[in-house]
Amino acid sequence: MHEKSEVEAAKILLHPVGTEKAIRLLDQNKIVFIVDRRVNKPQIKLAFESLFKVKVSKVNTEITTKSTKKAYIKLHADSSAVEVATNLGLL
Repeated sequence: MHEKSEVEAAKILLHPVGTEKAIRLLDQNKIVFIVDRRVNKPQIKLAFESLFKVKVSKVNTEITTKSTKKAYIKLHADSSAVEVATNLGLL
């Protein structure tokens, strides 16, 4: 059952964004991901929390000019975006 939720979360959170702007946002405890266009903010929050075992305080989304959906995920003060990014190999 636990593995199934991770597979579902992996289908929602496609990959992290490693641009200069995204790396600067780590200082504000935010991490940026490309997500499936069909998902909503509560689904993104749930997927991120279950996959990375951190608490999310807010999710903002944007549709880019390339028709992809970008999620700006603000982590709770207890969690570290830098730590998550390091575990993902962004830093």
